[in-house]
Amino acid sequence: MAASGSVQLPRVLHFQLIDGMQLQINVSGCSNKRNARVEFQLKNCTRTWILHWGFLYLGNRNWYIPSGEDSSGAKTYKQGALQTPFVKNGDIYVVTIELRDPKIHAIEFLLKDGSQDRWLLKLNHGNFRVEVPEYDASNPLPSIPKELIDRKAYLIWESRGRPQSSPEQQKQDYADALTELQNQLRKGISLNELQSSYMNARTKIKAQDDVQPSRPVTPSSYLRRHDVEKWLQRQSKGPNETKAGQSSLALMDLVEKSAGGNNVVSKQNYIVGIYEIVVLSKVLSGDYHIFVALNVRGTAILHWGVSKSSAGEWLVRCLVLHLVGNTSSSCALTLEFSTYGMLANLTSTHCLLPSLIFQAPPSDMLPEKSKMVVGACQTYFTEKTVGGRPFQKRNFVGIQFVIWSGGSWIKNNGGNFFVALQRVLPIRKVNGYSNGIVKWLLDEISQREKEAERSLMHRFNIATELTERCKAEGELGLVGILVWMRLMRCRHLTWNKNYNVKPREISEAQDRFTNLLQRIYLNQPNDREIVRLIVSFVGRGGQGDVGQRIRDEILMVQRNNDCKGGMMEEWHQKLHNNSSPDDVVICEALLNYLRAGFKLDVYWKTLHAHGLTKEKLATYDRPIVSEPCFRMDAKEGLIRDLTMYLKTLKAVHSGVELESAIDSCLAPSLNNQGFATADRVNVYGGLSLKLQDCLNFVKTHIGDERIGPLMEKLLESRIEIRPLLLTPHRLAKELLFLDLALASAVRTTMERGLKDLNFANPPEIMFFISLVLESLCLSTVKNEDLIYCTKDWYRASESHKSGDAQWALQTKAILDRLQIILSDRAVDLQIKIQPSAEYLGKLLGIGKTTIDTFSEELIRAGSAAVLSMLITRFDPVISPVEVSGFVSSVNELITVQNKVYRKPTIIIATRVTGEEEIPDGVVAVLTSDTPDVLSHICFATCFDQNTFRNLKSKEGRAVSIQLNGIGGSILPLSSLVPSISRRVTIKRKIFCGKYALSLEEFTTETVGAKSCNIKFLRGRVPSWIRIPMSVAIPFGAFETVLSLDVNKDISTKIMFLRKLVNAGDVSKIQEIKGAILQMSVPVPLTTELMSKMKSARMPWPDKGGDDQWNRAWQAIKKVWASKWNERAYISCKKAKLNHEDLCMAVLIQEVICGDYAFVIHTKNPLSGDTSEIYAEIVKGLGETLVGAYPGRAMSFIAKKNNLKSPIVTCYASKKIGLYCKPTIIFRSDSNGEDLEGYAGAGLYDSVLMDEEESMVLDYSNDPVTVNKAFQTSILSKVAEAGKIIETLYGCPQDIEGVVKDGMIYVVQARPQV
Repeated sequence: MAASGSVQLPRVLHFQLIDGMQLQINVSGCSNKRNARVEFQLKNCTRTWILHWGFLYLGNRNWYIPSGEDSSGAKTYKQGALQTPFVKNGDIYVVTIELRDPKIHAIEFLLKDGSQDRWLLKLNHGNFRVEVPEYDASNPLPSIPKELIDRKAYLIWESRGRPQSSPEQQKQDYADALTELQNQLRKGISLNELQSSYMNARTKIKAQDDVQPSRPVTPSSYLRRHDVEKWLQRQSKGPNETKAGQSSLALMDLVEKSAGGNNVVSKQNYIVGIYEIVVLSKVLSGDYHIFVALNVRGTAILHWGVSKSSAGEWLVRCLVLHLVGNTSSSCALTLEFSTYGMLANLTSTHCLLPSLIFQAPPSDMLPEKSKMVVGACQTYFTEKTVGGRPFQKRNFVGIQFVIWSGGSWIKNNGGNFFVALQRVLPIRKVNGYSNGIVKWLLDEISQREKEAERSLMHRFNIATELTERCKAEGELGLVGILVWMRLMRCRHLTWNKNYNVKPREISEAQDRFTNLLQRIYLNQPNDREIVRLIVSFVGRGGQGDVGQRIRDEILMVQRNNDCKGGMMEEWHQKLHNNSSPDDVVICEALLNYLRAGFKLDVYWKTLHAHGLTKEKLATYDRPIVSEPCFRMDAKEGLIRDLTMYLKTLKAVHSGVELESAIDSCLAPSLNNQGFATADRVNVYGGLSLKLQDCLNFVKTHIGDERIGPLMEKLLESRIEIRPLLLTPHRLAKELLFLDLALASAVRTTMERGLKDLNFANPPEIMFFISLVLESLCLSTVKNEDLIYCTKDWYRASESHKSGDAQWALQTKAILDRLQIILSDRAVDLQIKIQPSAEYLGKLLGIGKTTIDTFSEELIRAGSAAVLSMLITRFDPVISPVEVSGFVSSVNELITVQNKVYRKPTIIIATRVTGEEEIPDGVVAVLTSDTPDVLSHICFATCFDQNTFRNLKSKEGRAVSIQLNGIGGSILPLSSLVPSISRRVTIKRKIFCGKYALSLEEFTTETVGAKSCNIKFLRGRVPSWIRIPMSVAIPFGAFETVLSLDVNKDISTKIMFLRKLVNAGDVSKIQEIKGAILQMSVPVPLTTELMSKMKSARMPWPDKGGDDQWNRAWQAIKKVWASKWNERAYISCKKAKLNHEDLCMAVLIQEVICGDYAFVIHTKNPLSGDTSEIYAEIVKGLGETLVGAYPGRAMSFIAKKNNLKSPIVTCYASKKIGLYCKPTIIFRSDSNGEDLEGYAGAGLYDSVLMDEEESMVLDYSNDPVTVNKAFQTSILSKVAEAGKIIETLYGCPQDIEGVVKDGMIYVVQARPQV
């Protein structure tokens, strides 16, 4: 601090305080020139006052104070603030602060009453704030030459990638250039320095005037990257977890060890404060066993009851388990029973509600070591043990419980914990949807709709009650509430009927409901997306005078503007008796009417746009039948007062309206205790300066035509809000509504700006896709795949090069994956929501059209819809090819796989999985799906829905289709589909008498081509190509085991079912497969197989005892059963092969847990070129490559005479990879897979002994994708291995293998058919 600087033109702030006291603040100077001065003046002051204050640096919320004392008397207060007494100067009291530190951004302060030692101006626990201007706007700037502004504008245009600019955009660039130059002058840079610094730019411009400018690399203005992995939200495994991701494996392991790991039907883990609770459920012989563990020392009590028809019930039996421990960290259980009536929640005191009538529980439910007491039972257990009789087959859906420990209740987010004993879905299927509904909830909503339609107060009170009760139903319970609230918001349900209610009562009911929803949002991470949807259909509400102001302020509007009769009085009566969201629309219509110069057509146009007609207005309990009519001289006053009144209405009814949501956080209404009311100082702590600045920018620029800066600020606001939403915060509800409003603004702003985007300028489009993608990540719970796509998208944006084919392929792969993700999300929401919509809609008599499109309309209103639009525009029709045939359109390809077409046919299929047989006569399949090329079908993918619909409209016509794009193709059918050029037969094999064979014993009479090829390759390939050790179960082993007496009944059943299938009843195939899985294993098979595997130094599956061998035996049976795969059976019949002659050997290999899996075709199957190798590669296990997993694999070609230069033709777009621990795989090896003229590969199953784990893939750091040198090295090795193996066999080969730590492993090879 220093002496006063030069006098500047002041900026003056006024605050009206208590007892008529006024505060005036004069701000002069600027921080940049180190002469800022802030003067505080108190007027009408009669007592001693102290200024309690501190400095703020930009971006820092903590106060900063200088060391030592100020000459004006400032003293340090508790090392965290300064206190300066006001000094009398005539009739006023003054404090003056002079600033010399240019980093000071603001002063925050409070006022303290020195005589009474109390804080008087601590507004809502926040601080007053005075911004210090950075520059002195009073000093005139020198005139800037037009030439300099033009040069700067050119550089701005160039930084945007030199797009085609409209005259409006050119004006905007000029204005931006002027502003930036003026800011540089204010910083002290001279005009001469600016002119000199742009000389090089001028030279560059002149040199380019006569040259067509090439497209530059991505402009820096479009390059943006956030640490999106911080936003990662995986689905929590434990329901309703208080803190996701804090589960302790130690406690779960302890429970599993005590209970045994088999027959477990559910595991649940809850973290509540310092407590961890584990619940494990098992079923043994049809009986339920429930194990509960708690990490607590001392005594704890499990207080529980059963639910008979829904998870929301607490019925007549309640069990209390005392967990008795000594010094251990977990406890054992003591049980006692008591009986009382239905309870929704437990009381917060430790009692058994003596006012109710108790009965002893049935004796058959009492655990061992129990003693009966009055109306109850007590059972004691030893430390770390679990006991009691199981819940035998009774009509209970589950149990509920809370825990008493340390003098208080441990609850699940304020409610009861729930353990399901059976699926809590009384209806499993509604109108074709199988995901189920919560029937009791929807039935009760329907029954109580008569009460709910009396007023919005009634509706929200009922909603609060039902939402509390259905917490334990999980997500489907909230879906029921969502459907009801959306039907209400869309006016399909009555808002008010013969009931008068004060706006304050409606507001308070809304407040209770939205407070509950906010708590669920915070405490139930898995349900956040559904909660967000519910909240979007409900206003914020509020306590105290929030709702009352609706009544009070309309009177002020009428009084101030002399409009007490006619339409305004009718509206006033409606507002007093039953305010609703319609009032927001009416107020907006009045404002539009006034601004348009009293034009009634504008008034009615606004109302009609929101579904309000004359007839609707007349149906209110207090009808509005008159039209507005005001005096001309009242126009300005009405506009002013109604604008303010609109904010009051929105504060109650429009939770996700952007301006209202921002105001609720930045400019809350102050109470009536005489506190400051001027200048809208932000008094809420906990909001960063960056967030405040972003929100103020959004409010100012929400209607800008140039949407880029606005979109960025919308996203930055959401990013700042995100961590506040995930922890308790006193603005939690307001922030949730604000985040929803911002997300909605992202969508609407992007939709508004679509028409102006330059889709020929990739950096611009990729920039906006980044923004919308980020917004979707922030709104989504299970967002791992979106997060990884965003990271990959950043990489593609930063590496953009015009004309770079590899960049285009990588970008295409990301777009493909995003399309799959968006499609899967839409289907998931449809399956989740539509059953409840259809069931409740039918109960409430809602129109069929409304219900049929319910989920679709909900999906269209989200950020995913606008992202899909951007992708569709950026990625038009793909797959270059020309093909001719007659068009036939189907929904699912599988429905026509058995059909024979008599003329060349092009099928247009909406759904293709990759597992179908291509019908005879089909020359191509066009689809909007994305199966793999090597999933044994020919296809082209079209993502442009308009083009796809146009193709479908050509039904029955002969067409020639030629598509252009990057990646994908329409293939001639003969290249991938089994082609029967001559009669093919299968030779039946005879059992060799051995149940297991070593590699040396493999012959064509005992095993299939897979096994024989492994034997052939071993010892012939170079040492850098590794072949895994193998053993096999030979042909005929299945038939022999089936014929044993131990499997006699199963054999008889299979024989009967087989006759039905051969007679045409293909549906019995699944029953045959199920019967095979019931077969018992003969001891000789186990003994022989163990001997062969150990001799081959392969691990014998006995580490887990009988359980591991049982899994191995089950896997063997699944391979045998795959002979009866429906697709395999149909394929045999189409090829006129005798299915009875098909024999199945089982090739057994140790799994190579590789980094990548690949399939090689040593003759390019797409072009038929024998000089090219074509291969596909995926991360993890090869099942995602050969199976019907969505997305495409990375594919490449390599010329056999230039293997060191592989060319990638498609980058991976698969969402998931499969991984497993070291285990054994059992591969199908039939005698019907590699016949000349018949490609039977892929028809039968290979099965892992241990279940694989799926992982969402992140390609942004995958070396095969992002590291060119590593990519070339690996792909070259794969191609070279293919060429070597082809040379050994002397014919084209189909090869499968694995890459692990850079090494190549070949697991099978067969002739390419």
